[in-house]
Amino acid sequence: MRKRAKSKKIQEIDYFEEIESDDTFYFIAGYTNGGAPFGITWEEVIADDLKLRGAVKQDAKKVAELIHIGITDIAEQLTGQTKKENIRKTLAQFFREENNRLSYQNIIVADILNEVAGIIITYPGEDAARLDEPILKRLRKKRRDEEIHFDKEADEKDFYIDTICVDDRYRGNGIGTMLLNEAEKVAVQKGYARVALNVAQSNSSARNLYEHIGYVKEKVIEINKHRYEYMVKPLKDKE
Repeated sequence: MRKRAKSKKIQEIDYFEEIESDDTFYFIAGYTNGGAPFGITWEEVIADDLKLRGAVKQDAKKVAELIHIGITDIAEQLTGQTKKENIRKTLAQFFREENNRLSYQNIIVADILNEVAGIIITYPGEDAARLDEPILKRLRKKRRDEEIHFDKEADEKDFYIDTICVDDRYRGNGIGTMLLNEAEKVAVQKGYARVALNVAQSNSSARNLYEHIGYVKEKVIEINKHRYEYMVKPLKDKE
């Protein structure tokens, strides 16, 4: 009786393992019967799995981290906190609530492998004061000072990009540009003729990126005692 040749099957596993080889990151998806690993590159994972979606309350911890990284000292101003853990706890609280500038309602997430890889916060400029009220109310109560106010960041006529931040591990893959494009689509759907954002005058690399994709400096404003360039981009209908 003739014996059947054994087929070389690849073991199936339900996890990824990240390794570095020749300066390229790979996700190991399994091993052959001979023990050799196989997998795909980080770039391939991003290209295949990246999706843009609305934020949900379960994203709170990671989104709060990225908001803090994205707005740095402004996060201290909004929360009235100075310790990192307390800042992020308060940001997460605002995120889970509705009708404030940091609410999940205003955030688009870049999702890779069910993980938050980046965020963008947007809202109409005309809604900015209303969206700040719950945050101001909490801060005034905490500080016992009814005179506290926030600097005006957005013009009423513009669709405003409040914050954009991509996790360090995912930078360099165009995710920030994808999030900006998605925000522009939302602006068009809402009937806005242009979008706007602020970039710190000291952040030349970010300013160069924004200029490259069509943003132009309109004016200089002050936010939390720092100077920012208010940049705008006229919009055309996006499919």
